[in-house]
Amino acid sequence: MSENLDKPNINEAGKSDDSEQDLEGAVEGSDEALQKRIKPGSPSPLERVQRPHSSPPRFVTVEELLETAKGVTNMALAHEIALNGDFRIKPVQLPEDSLEKRVKDIVHKAFWDCLSAQLSEDPPTYDHAIKLVGEIKQTLLSFLLPGHSRLRNQITEVLDLELIKQEAENGALDISKLAEFIIDIMGTLCAPARDEEVKKLKDIKEIVPLFRAIFSVLDLMKVDMANFAVSSIRPHLMQQSVEYERKKFQEILEKQPNSLDFVTQWLEEASDDLMNQKYKNSLPAGEGAAGSGDATMPSPVAVQNYAYLKLLKWDHLHRPFPETVLMDQSRFQELQLQLEQLTIVGAVLLVTFNMASPGISSHAEFTEKLKMIVKILLTDMHLPSFHLKDALTTIGEKVCVEVSSCLSLCGFTPFTTDQETALKGQIQAVANPEDPIRRIMDSRILTFLENYLASGHQKPFPTVPGGLGPVQKELEEVAIKFVRLVNYNKMVFSPYYDAILSKTLVRS
Repeated sequence: MSENLDKPNINEAGKSDDSEQDLEGAVEGSDEALQKRIKPGSPSPLERVQRPHSSPPRFVTVEELLETAKGVTNMALAHEIALNGDFRIKPVQLPEDSLEKRVKDIVHKAFWDCLSAQLSEDPPTYDHAIKLVGEIKQTLLSFLLPGHSRLRNQITEVLDLELIKQEAENGALDISKLAEFIIDIMGTLCAPARDEEVKKLKDIKEIVPLFRAIFSVLDLMKVDMANFAVSSIRPHLMQQSVEYERKKFQEILEKQPNSLDFVTQWLEEASDDLMNQKYKNSLPAGEGAAGSGDATMPSPVAVQNYAYLKLLKWDHLHRPFPETVLMDQSRFQELQLQLEQLTIVGAVLLVTFNMASPGISSHAEFTEKLKMIVKILLTDMHLPSFHLKDALTTIGEKVCVEVSSCLSLCGFTPFTTDQETALKGQIQAVANPEDPIRRIMDSRILTFLENYLASGHQKPFPTVPGGLGPVQKELEEVAIKFVRLVNYNKMVFSPYYDAILSKTLVRS
């Protein structure tokens, strides 16, 4: 009477109530993973200080604060699932030296020692063993889908606790046979990735180690089920998450009315920057700031786009991040780091090709090799111990070696000592953010992102500005991430942005 199931069945239908509970129970562990994405020093939604606007003070109760914190956690989890296609719930791993792990180990050891002592009695006592079978039964039932009626009946029949108690009282209980049945059911229900773990259970002959191993594998299967639930609800969640996040943020805003202070400052700065740029561009030649140019008022969409571009240049250590994008602060930090790296790579390649023979830049393999060398030596840019000037010194040495080799192979005039010295000096100069070549690369990258964002992500990529050809692929990958992130956040928070800009632009 075995259920006719394919191995991936656990991943082919909806989730049971129990699996929803497993997902809910994993929120705490997932929230810990979310926190690791935020760099140290980043303010949390509940740790707001030095507001740019003076909102009326209001006392909140502990209950309100806890409710707000729960709302933030739920909103962050939904946001992460919707935006991160690689989101996975992982088993909780307690630190080896933590008090919690020591206590857990002591309690578990005491339980398993007690089970071992009961089974060693003559005749054996099965009180603890029957409790374990009951827990295993409920876990196995929680894995079943609505259509698994025969398998449900089979589990219920074989793992009938009342019948098992009667067999134990009459000395007729075969605990090994029960364990064998449990392992067979686990093998039927587990994901293919767990086949090997389940198979190893059959090699364990002693009852106590076997039950410990069974629970260990069941814990992994629970995580598999929770991740299946996540993947199942993602398409639905993508449709609902915009309204859900907006509703949750509104609840937070009602409890903390100053939760848009930093957003307001952010949008006002972007509006002012655009107005100043348009005003200067509208001035007649030779006219100063006192001129009477008639600049066109920027549109709310243009202001929002420019505001999001400003997040790619944000001083995360000294400036609070806007509240509406706080959950994505780590993503913007990652994009900022990637763009900074691309700026330096582009600048190094540009000065190299300008100094070397024009012919070598047309060699795609050489360009790719040179780019890879530079990227590898910039890999640790995110580390506090990284020194860009030292890295560029090494890069200069490597680049000169590669260029000399390429010139020799292609039959071009080799580098002179003076040319090598000059190239190394120009590469080292890129360490300065005010270096002209670096500023040009930076400006062109932002222009590319701005044009792509303005296109609404509906058209092909805009033309890559000159000098960025060698890093075009990497730049387009970053652009896709950036625009997807911006567009999603716009959908969620556009009503708040529109309300703020309706006042800001009128006042301007």
